[in-house]
Amino acid sequence: MSSRRLFAVVLAAGKGTRMQSSRPKPLHLLCGKPMVLYVLDALAQCDVEVVSVVVGTGAERVVKKLHAEAGGLPLEFVEQAHQRGTGDAAAVGLSVLPTDDEDEAGDVIVLPGDTPLLEPGTIANLLEHHRETGAACTVLTARLDDPTGYGRIVRGRDDRVVRIVEQSDGSPTELAIDEVNTSIYCFKRGFLAPALRRISPENAQGELYLTDAVAVLADTGNQVEAISVADAAETAGVNDRIQLAAAEAALRRRTNLAWMRAGVTMLDPSATYLDTTVELAPDVTLFPNVLLQGRTVVGEGTEIGPDVRLVDCAVGAGARVSSTTARDAEIGPGATVGPYAVLEPGAQIPGDAVTGPFYTALSSEGDAAD
Repeated sequence: MSSRRLFAVVLAAGKGTRMQSSRPKPLHLLCGKPMVLYVLDALAQCDVEVVSVVVGTGAERVVKKLHAEAGGLPLEFVEQAHQRGTGDAAAVGLSVLPTDDEDEAGDVIVLPGDTPLLEPGTIANLLEHHRETGAACTVLTARLDDPTGYGRIVRGRDDRVVRIVEQSDGSPTELAIDEVNTSIYCFKRGFLAPALRRISPENAQGELYLTDAVAVLADTGNQVEAISVADAAETAGVNDRIQLAAAEAALRRRTNLAWMRAGVTMLDPSATYLDTTVELAPDVTLFPNVLLQGRTVVGEGTEIGPDVRLVDCAVGAGARVSSTTARDAEIGPGATVGPYAVLEPGAQIPGDAVTGPFYTALSSEGDAAD
């Protein structure tokens, strides 16, 4: 792939009104991780030098959380003080990226902060297509049986993308198009800022649309490309609790499949709930109604369940845990815990220990009662 420098802008400033929550929208959890972290994970196969994260509502909380959990990603944060649309948000995001001539010759990926199902391979394919074609802009699109609510991809006679029309602004002919904008783009960086300066809020929402930058580039004779995602569900945004639950279910299925391929047995994957932060060794067996959360680590050959919830726990190899609730506890190798056990924070069960039914462990230093 080209050696051109690469940057990214993540648009995470939305108010998330439909979430009906005091929690900033980017920080809503899916399988134990804030939504925006999955978007950052989607950049894993691209050599991104700087990621500009545009924040808004709850900015301090978002910045603090990403500093703590985003690993070694080179993040820069900038606040969009007034919600004036995605075009304004993109311009704000560009403002904190390096500005010398070499940087301007690079590329910038722009993506929303509410698409947690994005796969790294999809973003890598977008970048590869963009660089192979030499386009000024490449749009990631999707084909939908029901495109209602999405911006439509309008193509010219040569099948080149000429503009993106929003649902509220489209004609009947345009709204019949089933190819939609996913709000994920790759731009030649030197073309994006000038295009954004030429857009205006003359639309039904009175906002600055990032999509209008596509028409500006096409109208000035620049090549605009499109590449369609194989699975449209990857690009689904999360705007309310219903969509949040649907995205979590999809992530859970994806997570369970990955662990089964890695040697974990699940008697009923549909009744097995794993955070993406959990670590499992080979030959772990999970019975129905198991919920493993946080930084839980489970050793080889362990049997967990049925009816178990472990949060931030360590379980040694060969242990047996059934009908148990535990948080921030440690279960030694070969131990048998449950049924109907409760391990409170700090509790430690020694290796090879056997607890009776209705066992309660208060802490490593407290009393334990049968």
